[in-house]
Amino acid sequence: MEQRKTPGYIVVEGPIGVGKTTLARRLADSFGSDLLLESADENPFLDRFYQDPRAAALPTQLFFLFQRARQLQAWRQGDMFAPVRVADFLMQKDRLFAQLTLDDDELRLYEQVYEQMTLDAPAPDLVIYLQAPVEVLHQRIARRGRGYERHLAPDYLARVAEAYMQFFYQYDAAPLLIVNAAEINLAENDADYALLLERVRSIRSGRHYFNPLPVAL
Repeated sequence: MEQRKTPGYIVVEGPIGVGKTTLARRLADSFGSDLLLESADENPFLDRFYQDPRAAALPTQLFFLFQRARQLQAWRQGDMFAPVRVADFLMQKDRLFAQLTLDDDELRLYEQVYEQMTLDAPAPDLVIYLQAPVEVLHQRIARRGRGYERHLAPDYLARVAEAYMQFFYQYDAAPLLIVNAAEINLAENDADYALLLERVRSIRSGRHYFNPLPVAL
């Protein structure tokens, strides 16, 4: 019987509030792996961006770009023999947000910096894209109660969710698992998580979907 090999570099992605960091933590715990997380709390411009997107978009994006590139660079210089690594962001996501928030002149400047900063960004072996309706995202964001998200505009969240959907509709740079995260609880429901983990271990190529039916009470 052929032994299954876990993907070496797993990225969990999805719009704000969908649960990507929670799932990334659980996967890292299951595999005993290194974990690379976004640090949105460290961005001093983020609260200003949510209050006045037009004024603070460029510094917000550049801070995230430098931060993510620095994190990946440090990771590459770490233990390259680690069997599994899990991250809760895809480097290309940075450009997705830039295209949503920057005007044409700012975007041209950003693109020049982005090209230089991401020349050697590692390619994932598997990307897990979590999806959920905007109403669900709003509920989860409100429930976690982060101060800088209190000014997040509903229409902005809708545009972010749509941008993710369009991005992953065309994505083919790595094997992709699209997860309907609206009705399942991957943080606390062990049955749903066990099913997902089995899929993660088995995927080698192509595009796949994970949409377990909610259990009736």
